[in-house]
Amino acid sequence: MTQNTDSDILISVKNLVKKFPVKGGILAREVASVKAVSDVSFEIKRGETLGLVGESGCGKSTLGRCILRLIEPTSGEIFFKGQNITQLGSAELRKLRRNMQIIFQDPYASLNPRMTVEDILGEPLDIHKLAVSREDRRARIFKLLDLVGMRKEAIARYPHEFSGGQRQRICIARALAVEPEFIVCDEPVSALDVSIQAQIVNLMQDLQKELKLTYLFIAHDLKVVEHISTRVAVMYLGKIAEMSDAEELYAHPKHPYSKALLSAIPIPDPDFKKERIILRGDVPSPISPPAGCYFHPRCSMAKENCKTTAPELREVGVAGSHSHRSSCHFAENVTPLS
Repeated sequence: MTQNTDSDILISVKNLVKKFPVKGGILAREVASVKAVSDVSFEIKRGETLGLVGESGCGKSTLGRCILRLIEPTSGEIFFKGQNITQLGSAELRKLRRNMQIIFQDPYASLNPRMTVEDILGEPLDIHKLAVSREDRRARIFKLLDLVGMRKEAIARYPHEFSGGQRQRICIARALAVEPEFIVCDEPVSALDVSIQAQIVNLMQDLQKELKLTYLFIAHDLKVVEHISTRVAVMYLGKIAEMSDAEELYAHPKHPYSKALLSAIPIPDPDFKKERIILRGDVPSPISPPAGCYFHPRCSMAKENCKTTAPELREVGVAGSHSHRSSCHFAENVTPLS
């Protein structure tokens, strides 16, 4: 099944839902479910980077894994270049893996300690039969190492012989080995030192331009997301609260939750005074989210209808060629950051 869509759109997610069962009792029956992703829809255009931010546990990584079908969604549809990939069987899905890859958060846990770099980078080449000979295989591996700024000598070494930043470069090279078009970057710099983070982010931007890549960049560091992203989506409790052009969203957030998140970004200027918005209460349980707007128990703007009616993700403005969408009943009334 295909979807009639703009040729510029690479990924289209429609009403995606992912629930994890909660089992209890002697018979381990399902007694509830964790609503990790709740009716999420968005699109990613070719060549852009969509940043995905939110508090820990809001469903960012689950969403990224569902798009790649590393986790099977409960319902909804995912289109890649117009093809509905939620309907693909295992054989078709394996072919699709060439076009869609992932870079994991922890470079220490995502590399097999018993494999050399040659084995790690050669494995995807072998699986997809991309090398015609042993010499071609090694030449491809050398090219991958050069792409990510590593020397040829690394080919015979094991993961424990590298630093965290070098390991993440190997992970990036592994993702690039099959020449993908789309990469889910699942907090790829959060486990690294700040100085190394900048190097990896700059590397990813250079690779994006050179190889014409499209990224879904998942992170909780708002400054990193602002630097690398074309557009930004803010998630809260499994839903998208706001989505817009990165510059527009950071300058003029329309959702109270977005504004609270952005107010927490530290400013390296002791003379600059910025209002810090402290949210009341805790994040509700995804097992039993509140009725109406998920954010209303912590929102200072909440009215009676917020407690009963869930707001839709609707257009509240336009930034450049992108719409500015927010799921707040009073989005137009949220004042910009000062």
